[in-house]
Amino acid sequence: MPRSQRRRSALTHPDAAEIDVLDVLHALSDPTRMTIVRTLRAEPERPCGTFPVDVAPSTLTHHFRVLREAGVIHQREDGNRRWTALRLADLDGRFPGLLDSILDAYETNAEPAAAS
Repeated sequence: MPRSQRRRSALTHPDAAEIDVLDVLHALSDPTRMTIVRTLRAEPERPCGTFPVDVAPSTLTHHFRVLREAGVIHQREDGNRRWTALRLADLDGRFPGLLDSILDAYETNAEPAAAS
């Protein structure tokens, strides 16, 4: 079958009520994934290939899958592009303030390293 006729596998997203705090914490335990989340916190939605990370496309796909399956991000396809958005309302509904607390702590701990 020609490449243009292949269907991508369906994107799976947990329902908001199924988001588990341990899955969220695991998803946020990687610096690349934190960069993705920080970028989305500043900009509501972005095309997948435009994140400021220095990893191979296959590795980036892996990071998106971990974040998506944990319920941290939502992805949608539009033509030949995949768009990514932060599920902030769902996360705050389940765990109020958790994501902001993690982002604040991450940025506070990253500042001394950046100043060195």
